[in-house]
Amino acid sequence: MEIQKPKSTSVGLQEENLHHQSSQIHTLSFHSPLCLLSVSTLCNISTLLEFFFSYRKAKIFHCSFQALKKKKKKKKKKKKVIKDMGILHDDVVLISQSDKEGEPSVITVNCPDKTGLGCDLCRILLFFGLSIVRGDVSTDGKWCYIVFWVVCKPTTRWELLKKRLVEACPCCSSASEIFYYRSELQPPKPPDVFLLKLCCYDRKGLLHDVTEVLYNLELNIKKVKVSTIPDGTVIDLFFVTDTRELLHTKIRQEETYKALEDIMQRIVINFNIEKVGPEIAACSQASPFLPSGITEDIFHLEVSNELPSVSLTSSNVSVVMDNSLSPAHTLVQIVCQDHKGLLYDIMRTLKDYRIQISYGRVYIRQGRKCEIDLFIMQADGKKIVDPSKQSTLSSHLKMELLQPLRVAVVSRGPDTELLVANPVELSSKGRPLVFYDITRALKMLNTCIFSAEVGRHMIGDREWEVYRVLLDEGASLSIPREKVEEGVWKLLMGWE
Repeated sequence: MEIQKPKSTSVGLQEENLHHQSSQIHTLSFHSPLCLLSVSTLCNISTLLEFFFSYRKAKIFHCSFQALKKKKKKKKKKKKVIKDMGILHDDVVLISQSDKEGEPSVITVNCPDKTGLGCDLCRILLFFGLSIVRGDVSTDGKWCYIVFWVVCKPTTRWELLKKRLVEACPCCSSASEIFYYRSELQPPKPPDVFLLKLCCYDRKGLLHDVTEVLYNLELNIKKVKVSTIPDGTVIDLFFVTDTRELLHTKIRQEETYKALEDIMQRIVINFNIEKVGPEIAACSQASPFLPSGITEDIFHLEVSNELPSVSLTSSNVSVVMDNSLSPAHTLVQIVCQDHKGLLYDIMRTLKDYRIQISYGRVYIRQGRKCEIDLFIMQADGKKIVDPSKQSTLSSHLKMELLQPLRVAVVSRGPDTELLVANPVELSSKGRPLVFYDITRALKMLNTCIFSAEVGRHMIGDREWEVYRVLLDEGASLSIPREKVEEGVWKLLMGWE
């Protein structure tokens, strides 16, 4: 009697069958989602997506199973595995850096899905200063596969970027080869707020240099109050949170002081960091409502439906919705001018409306022309058929692309004030690096800052982050207000 060893495991047979089926649809280029999808395949897209994600999950599990098996036999090679996960740590986010300068690098995210994940990932990429030139998004509602082609800076911190992207991805577990999303039962604990007090001698570009140091240290500015004393001394109060959650330690505080001392050299008079309680943190928040004069200065676009200036808006924005091409999804086609954070603005709007993206494609052509195709559905899993809902979503998308931020330079008696406002997500997260770009633009314009204040306010039914910068009287008289407005706007939009 001869006993033969099985040729393959059940996982191997499943993988072999999936490979055979995959070859039959290879002509659709489904390995790169939506790259070559035609209208004739849209009717079967749900079936293809279901197969695609089943194939990927089976393959990932098989690879992870083999890797863990090999690890058990050879303890010399160790691979870090995410706790309570069936996939390897390195499989969640993959980054392929470009070898040639100017060519895009590729970031792949493969993890469980959640509403607003695309928005969170785009916010991180925007924080690290990356420009998305192309993107593919595919999801079956439980598992997502996202690819971004990005243009980076020479100073991009890739390891830190990968760490932040992994932290933004939902946790997942494995049970009998089935992956599922484990939702958070409780909202995350709000981060601790610290008050950074800095007293020093004034000089041009000082506020931007301090802001750049805080940005490099991953300290998020929640509120700032800056004032200049007549003797030339500056008192800066920054309410910040630490992304690394280490600012309560002496080592982290010394690191912050050393970084500020290096950039400011010998002009520091006094420096202090202290944790503030919830009462002081609440008092540090600005008044919930702005004076009517300020709201009229920076929000007349919503009031009058007229564009204030051609130079302070994007151009040629088109948003079209179509329900005839897919039985389960609404197609949204967007054509617009590219700007910094474009995909974040779109994802943020869809997240606030609880709209789910099943699959989509983003492509930026020469001349900053951006073409975006998104197949979406509501939170209940149905397409958007109500004309009023279509019109509301379409108008809001168009508004966010026309003016993702509001910029105005106005008179306050004898003083000149710069106003910048950007909408806050319903999750209470704001657009990153706005204050950094404002101070950088004013430094490039050789315009001094007398005082600055950042706060969140309710305007209409939305929360906005409003930056009020009082310009130095001498410098403000030498540069036309239109030039200041245009300079700040272009830098915020990435058109400098």
